[in-house]
Order: sequence, then C-alpha cells, then structure tokens
Amino acid sequence: MKSAFTMIELVFIIVVLGILSAVAFPKMAPFLEDAKIARGQSNVSAIRSAIANERAKNMLNGTVAYPQILDDAAQDTENESLFDGNATVNMLQYPLYSKATGGNWMKKSANGANTTYRYYISNARFVDFNYTRATGIFDCLHNAANDNDCALLTK
Repeated sequence: MKSAFTMIELVFIIVVLGILSAVAFPKMAPFLEDAKIARGQSNVSAIRSAIANERAKNMLNGTVAYPQILDDAAQDTENESLFDGNATVNMLQYPLYSKATGGNWMKKSANGANTTYRYYISNARFVDFNYTRATGIFDCLHNAANDNDCALLTK
C-alpha cells in the first residue's frame, strides 16, 4: 500500500501550479489597480464627509469655520497618521497611515492655508489633492498628466 507521493508526482504538481500561476497572474493584475482606485475613491469620500461633519459641529457651536488642519502629520514621512485631526478636532475615526506606495496617502506640504496630500495608485502613478481650509475644499490638482486619474478618484 502506497502512503506518500513520489518525487515525480510532486515535481509534476509544482510544474502544473507554476504554469497556472503564470497564466492567471497577468489576467489578475488589472484588478489590483482597480482595487486601489476604489480604495482611493472611498478615502476621498470619507475625508470630504469628515470635513463637512466638522463644519456642521462648528456651526452648532456658533462658529462658521472649516477645520483648520486635517492632521498633525509631518510631510514626506511614512507611518504618520493622516486625516485624524489633532488634539481638539477628530476627523476620521480610524486614521490612514502615510506610505509612498500604491493604495496609500502621503502628506506633501506642511499645514497652512493650503495643504497638499498625494494618493499613490501605484509607485509611479499618483494624484495630488489640496485642502483649502478657508473653503473646506478637498480636491485633486487638475493637470494634463493626471486628469483621468483625478476624475476616477473623485467620482
């Protein structure tokens, strides 16, 4: 009675799995990018909702103002918590952590009248977003290089 696989059977299985993965991976790669775009759309919607909620809270307290800052993160620094407000303001309940890779955000300028954030679709493909604290607008910076990606992320 046979109780184990032979070496030839194991090699054959490994070869078959290798062929299947070589065929399947190129077909799945576009879905990975679509998932990162969907994640970005969700993040943009959540950030915009948080800004509107914070303004509504301010209005109930008698102040008609948008949040002055969205976070206390340092610019161009990984593993900083983004969009979490500060000690007095809560933006997103669960912050996003900065990382300069696909599907992640990075703060690109210090807090000021305008603060720039970058969303990476892939390591080489990204869209910059600007938060204007006077108007509460969080929108991508439109240019010829990223207009299609900007439209995808903000629809």
